[in-house]
Amino acid sequence: MFKEWRRRRAVQRVKPGNGRALKRFRWWQLPFRALFYLRLTYDDGRQTVYAVDVKRGQNQSSGEVKAHLFLDGRHHARSRLPAAFPVPGGTVEVKMSAFGLKRCHYVTAEGAEHPLVPDRHSAEGRRAHLDRAHPGLSRWIGLLSVIVLAISLFLLISQLIGTLTQVEPVARSIGTFTSPVDLPAWLNTAVGLGAVVASTERALRLRYNWLLDGGAG
Repeated sequence: MFKEWRRRRAVQRVKPGNGRALKRFRWWQLPFRALFYLRLTYDDGRQTVYAVDVKRGQNQSSGEVKAHLFLDGRHHARSRLPAAFPVPGGTVEVKMSAFGLKRCHYVTAEGAEHPLVPDRHSAEGRRAHLDRAHPGLSRWIGLLSVIVLAISLFLLISQLIGTLTQVEPVARSIGTFTSPVDLPAWLNTAVGLGAVVASTERALRLRYNWLLDGGAG
């Protein structure tokens, strides 16, 4: 029920588009732009193509990050994130994390979910191509991302517990805790950077876990 309420709230934020043409994806937009497509085929054989265009790297809390929906190459609607665009047969849902998109899915009226297809020139599209061309390498990269995030999360929790138990009332109540791993500052920084890279890699595949990827932020 709460999920449906949030979806209705997101639908209410949708504003009409201005009809401008969708611009091609350029290579220099790799760090800043995400572009996904949804092709719908109707019973009479007619097809329409929806495109979701999002600029990354903006302040979500200020409402600056917007998703733009294009229909057959023309600006059809816009919404600040998280967005839910009504389309024939369902809704296109778009959500972003600190590292990129964590959701860009077509959700049918029956509840089935289908990820949209990334533009082949985008960072997400290039990552998808790697997965198709070299599935073994892709799986190892994905596994490495999870391992890096798990290590980062363990270190973060250990350090937080150690800091909290240094507070006198807490120390008197439950004692103190010393983290079993004491890394130098430079290595802590390296692990943090590794976690950012790992979460960014997962965002390119629309993978998100509130504990792993949320902890990295």
